[in-house]
This record gives sequence, structure tokens and C-alpha cells, in this order.
Amino acid sequence: QVQLVESGGGLVQAGRSLRLSCVASVSFNYMGWYRQAPGKQRDLVARINRSGSTNYADSVKGRFTISRDNAKNTVYLQMNSLKPEDTAVYYCNAMQGYGSTTYWGQGTQVTVSS
Repeated sequence: QVQLVESGGGLVQAGRSLRLSCVASVSFNYMGWYRQAPGKQRDLVARINRSGSTNYADSVKGRFTISRDNAKNTVYLQMNSLKPEDTAVYYCNAMQGYGSTTYWGQGTQVTVSS
């Protein structure tokens, strides 16, 4: 029954911004974003716990910001200064704790053109 619904993906030119949103059907302690480009593995982009502590991949630090609204069971990913290398399917991820069941959204396509 747990569902993660993503939105906000699209096609943008390099240097522009997008904001991704993910609404969960229940409250999660940990939420984050992963991405997967064609032919590549799925890699962590950013994660955030309930108290607001964050971690970022080196490739996005300084450009992307993850945040959450606990009252809405929602996590956001603000993506600024987008680069073609950011092109990927972005997946919302959530879990209650390490070792617990991990949930995934269906993914939303982000395409950055030059």
C-alpha cells in the first residue's frame, strides 16, 4: 500500500532549474533521491532524515538542495545550474531505518539539453 508519487521532471536547457517533489502515503524517517542514467547504475543524489540532516553526492553539492515537509510527507529536490550530465531518471526513495524495507517511486525523467 505504500506509495511514492514523484513529479516535476521535464526537459530543460543547461543552466536552468527544476524542482522535483515526492509525496509519500505514510511518514518516513529517511527520504532521498537517486538517479540512473542510461547504461549506468542507480546512484544516490541526496538524502535527508526527519530532523533535516542531509547528504549529497559530490557531483551535485552546491547545486542541488534536498528538503522535506514532514506535515505533508513530502521530499523535494531543488536542482539549480543543471548540466547535461544530470540527465537521468530520478527516483524517490524512502525507508523507516537502515535495514528496513526500502520503497521506490516510479521515477521521473529529467533531461538537460545543451
